[in-house]
Amino acid sequence: MTAPAVSISEQDADALGGDDSILMRQRRDHARLDAMMNRCLSEDLPPGELDAVWTDIVQLVFSHAFAEETVLWPLLRRVSPDGEELTRQVEAEHQAVNDLVARIERSPDDPRRAEWIRQAFALIRQDIRDEEDELLPRLRTAFDDRKLRRIGAAWEAVRATAPTRPHPGVPRRPPGNALRGVPLSAFDRLRDLAPGSGPASRRASLAAAGVAAGGAVVLAVRSARRHG
Repeated sequence: MTAPAVSISEQDADALGGDDSILMRQRRDHARLDAMMNRCLSEDLPPGELDAVWTDIVQLVFSHAFAEETVLWPLLRRVSPDGEELTRQVEAEHQAVNDLVARIERSPDDPRRAEWIRQAFALIRQDIRDEEDELLPRLRTAFDDRKLRRIGAAWEAVRATAPTRPHPGVPRRPPGNALRGVPLSAFDRLRDLAPGSGPASRRASLAAAGVAAGGAVVLAVRSARRHG
């Protein structure tokens, strides 16, 4: 890949459309992921905290990627001549992360787990570099500040209700990702609830998650049609 413009990692909030723009929201998530991955690999991390940090990383990685695939990459394919090629490469990176994390989740006692986690982190860091250096600058070129903020709001709504666990069988593109991913999102968020929840609370949370996820996807589709 050859960068078409300055990486968003090298620009300030004003240049990227303001703090609520999609570019700043993406960069904040990426910075948070980077900090959590560094903490997960730190020799100073207490053993009892490793699982909690890993869970936080997994939840953010998959909700973030699902929102990108639902909101951002369809827009990029519409406005950039090489959008199809670029998004296909990033989708392949997302799938590789999905497959590897699914393996890690299935094998908590495997002696190779630590190495698999390092491999997953390397894939995530490469994905972040490709997005910040190659894909996201094209959105800066295509849209003004106001539209970048509107796209950011749609992306945030989807991210807040997206699947939070690996699901290797879910397609990477709409509408298939929404049809398969929205129901799984509800179950993922049910699993993420605090252990003490009773049956009635869990049923209510499941229903609320399903409704919210469906509404977020509708918002994203409408936003993509307006801005595409």
